[in-house]
Amino acid sequence: MRENNYAVIMAGGVGSRFWPMSVEDLPKQFLDVLGIGKTLIQLTYERLCNVVPDENIYIVTNEHYVELVKTQLPALKPNQILTEPERKNTAPCIAYAAAKIYSINHDANLIVAPSDHLILKEEKFKRIINTAITRASKEDRILTLGIKPTRPDTGYGYIQFHQDGDLLPGQISKVKQFTEKPNREMAEIFLKSGDYYWNSGIFIWRAKTILKALRKFKPELYELFCDDFSIYNTPGEYEYVNTAFRRCESISIDFAIMENAKNVDVVLADFDWSDLGTWGSLFDHLDKDVNGNSIKGKNTHVFNSYNCLINLPNEKLAIIQGLNNQIVVESDNRLLILDKRDEQNLKTYLKAVKEKN
Repeated sequence: MRENNYAVIMAGGVGSRFWPMSVEDLPKQFLDVLGIGKTLIQLTYERLCNVVPDENIYIVTNEHYVELVKTQLPALKPNQILTEPERKNTAPCIAYAAAKIYSINHDANLIVAPSDHLILKEEKFKRIINTAITRASKEDRILTLGIKPTRPDTGYGYIQFHQDGDLLPGQISKVKQFTEKPNREMAEIFLKSGDYYWNSGIFIWRAKTILKALRKFKPELYELFCDDFSIYNTPGEYEYVNTAFRRCESISIDFAIMENAKNVDVVLADFDWSDLGTWGSLFDHLDKDVNGNSIKGKNTHVFNSYNCLINLPNEKLAIIQGLNNQIVVESDNRLLILDKRDEQNLKTYLKAVKEKN
C-alpha cells in the first residue's frame, strides 16, 4: 500500500571529493553540478516523489544545513527535516529516521537514499524500487540495489551474490558478502569474477526489519535511539536525539548491519546510476568536445588537450594547452589541478593542506 511507503534522504555529508566547489558551508548535494538548473537534492526529492507520497519523504541533514534544505525543498513541512547535531556516518542517521517513522507507522516500508546520486532512467528506477518494496514488505529482508561494475573502481563497496552468471535487471539474489572499498588488486579480481556488483548505497527494508537488525548487531546504537519510541514527534525529540548522537559511535550502515546480516538481498539496477562521488564520475556524464574534453567557462580556451574536465568561472579568461586526463576546477578563489587517475587521493591532499595552514 502506497501510504506505507516512506523515503529517507541522507543529506548531511560534506562531499569533500568535489572540492573546490563543494565546501563545508555549501556541500555538493546543494549544488547544480550538472548545470541543469536543479541541485542534486532537488533531483533526488523529485525522483522519490514518484514512488512515495510527498508527505512521507524525510530529509536527514546536519543542523547547519536546515535553511538550505528549506530553501531548496520548500514543500517540506518542518517535521520532515531531521537534524543531526554532528556527523556520525550512516548507521546513526538511519537508526534515527527508522525509529521516528516506525513510531508513526509500524508497517512502514523505507527507501533510504543518498541525496547526491545521479539516476538518468527514472522510470526504470521506479520499477526496480517497487520490485524491492514488494519483496521487503512481504518478508523480513534487507535489500540493496546493485550496479554491474564497468571498471575496477576502489571507491565503491562490492556485493557478491549467489546466482551463477549475471542477474537480469530487476532480478533479486541473496547476498554472499559485502566488501567495503577494496584495493585495486581486489577490485580487478571482483570485476573479472562476474559475481560482484557495486553497492549503490540505496537500501529498501521495513522499518521494523532494520530496527530488529540494529538491536541484534548494534544493541548500543539501538538502545540510544529506540529505548523510548513515545518521545518521537513530541517536543522532547530534539534533545533526546541530540543526546543519542553525542553518545553513539560513528559507523556506516555497511559495517554495522550489511556485513553481518544473513537476510540480505541485492536487486540488479539498470537505471544509469552514478554516485557522483568524484569529479571523474561526473565527467562520465558530461558532454564532451571532439578531443574528449568537458569544458565549462565562456572565456576558457583549450588547445592540444585531451580527456580533461575543465570547470572555470565565466568571468575567468583562461588559456589551457597541453593537458591530458586532468581535472581543472576553480571556485571562489580556490583552484584544483589534478590528474584524474589520482582523484581518490584528493581527501589526503586536502587534509595535508589543512594541517599546513
